[in-house]
Amino acid sequence: MADIVLTTLNARWAHASFGLRYLLANLPDALRPRAAMLEFEINQRSTEIIESMLAQDPKIVGVGVYIWNATQSLQLVSELKRIRPGITIVLGGPEVSYETDQQPLCGLADFVITGEADIEFGLLCEKLLDGARPLTKVLAAPLPEFSGLKLPYHLYNDHDLAHRVIYVEASRGCPFKCEFCLSSLDVPVRNVPLESLLDAMQSLLDRGARQFKFVDRTFNLNLNFSRAILEFFLDRYSPGLFLHFEMIPDRLPEALRDVIRKFPAGALQFEVGVQTFNEETSARISRRQDNDKLADNLRFLRGETGVHVHADLIVGLPGEGLASFGRGFDRLLALRPQEIQVGMLKRLRGTPIVRHDSEFGMIYSPNAPYEILQTRDIDFPMMQRMRRFARYWDLVANSGNFVCTTELLLSRGGESSFETLLRFSDWLFSRTKQTHAISLSVLAEAIFRFMVDELHCPAQEAADAVWQDYQRVGRSDQPAFLRSLVGPADTRKQPTIFGRPEISAAPSRQARHARR
Repeated sequence: MADIVLTTLNARWAHASFGLRYLLANLPDALRPRAAMLEFEINQRSTEIIESMLAQDPKIVGVGVYIWNATQSLQLVSELKRIRPGITIVLGGPEVSYETDQQPLCGLADFVITGEADIEFGLLCEKLLDGARPLTKVLAAPLPEFSGLKLPYHLYNDHDLAHRVIYVEASRGCPFKCEFCLSSLDVPVRNVPLESLLDAMQSLLDRGARQFKFVDRTFNLNLNFSRAILEFFLDRYSPGLFLHFEMIPDRLPEALRDVIRKFPAGALQFEVGVQTFNEETSARISRRQDNDKLADNLRFLRGETGVHVHADLIVGLPGEGLASFGRGFDRLLALRPQEIQVGMLKRLRGTPIVRHDSEFGMIYSPNAPYEILQTRDIDFPMMQRMRRFARYWDLVANSGNFVCTTELLLSRGGESSFETLLRFSDWLFSRTKQTHAISLSVLAEAIFRFMVDELHCPAQEAADAVWQDYQRVGRSDQPAFLRSLVGPADTRKQPTIFGRPEISAAPSRQARHARR
């Protein structure tokens, strides 16, 4: 039984909620024993979730709301209010921190805490349980300093450490003003006291944690701070250690490179937000980025380190058309990151990207995740083609299932890899009429047919590449379309991604804007 239930709907079971653990850790001492944390997934039935919550007989339910669970949270809260109208519902999280007056979900709640609610939630619960009820429904949380926060890492249990993504942070905030990103609203940058952070990391290591995902927006902003953290983990490295960081792409001085070089292959993953190479578009959305330094840094990471590089590009930025995006994709591909995530622009609540709506014909979906539908420069049919392009690129290249085949496909195309891949995307959709539930064998045959029939690749060469990849992912069944071209044995060398040994895939990622 618990007077306070903290809950959220995670995108996947493997994603342990960082925000809930911060809230629980920072409840007043007297309230912590009266609170329970219940995590669920977005695909669970709301009635089952409510049943679990009501089994605690709570007086207060705090719900963490994010872009990936906004729709499901609305259903959950509306049904809970009908079943137990006397329960006080408090909302928090980035999705309800802006434009609260426009959201039906906020209308259903008793209170909404905007901003970082680590301390404010506990203070509100104290008042409510003492019989006091604030007159203001929307409460703006003062920005907490880390010196006044209790770190939450002891709230990861042994099962979490063994089976879930462990989120950690060294800082909050971002000094940059990219208009599409919630981080543009989150200043100043505040670092966790280094000694406290490293003590917490040591405790997690001692308990068996081996995979750490840092949620900092700009891990390499403070070079001395980020170097100290990297050196801490390097000194304690053992096989299986994996660290994920989100990096500023054009900031990688030699002092930081020295440490990065020392990590073995597969230990580090850097998420690098390139977003666009179009300098006019970058200036338009207040994004500062030195593309030459970015390129030099990626060449260093791919040529001199074992870092797994995950790079992001955005489709639909104001004023950027298909040709410009294609040139940017080709430029990024030539720098050979292991993954390129092609994302559709989203209009996150509160972000100033909306100031371009009229001039550039920006039309977004009104429903989460608020993806761009069309712009002045990319109409709706073309935007749909780009959605399919992004999906098929994930299935073929980012999945790691078609390493050799992707190399061959790109080598047999024209000067522009983007144009070749878009052509493949259109061809594949014309035959399957679907972007999901495509089996590995169906996809393998489709890629083979496209290379042979459309790119005029010799059938034997295409078959060898597809068969090597097919076996590499653990499949022993030989598809019918390959039987006359390849033998049953696999004696080939380990495949590579863009000329370097493939590094095992990182843990699943939440949405880019998944924060506390």
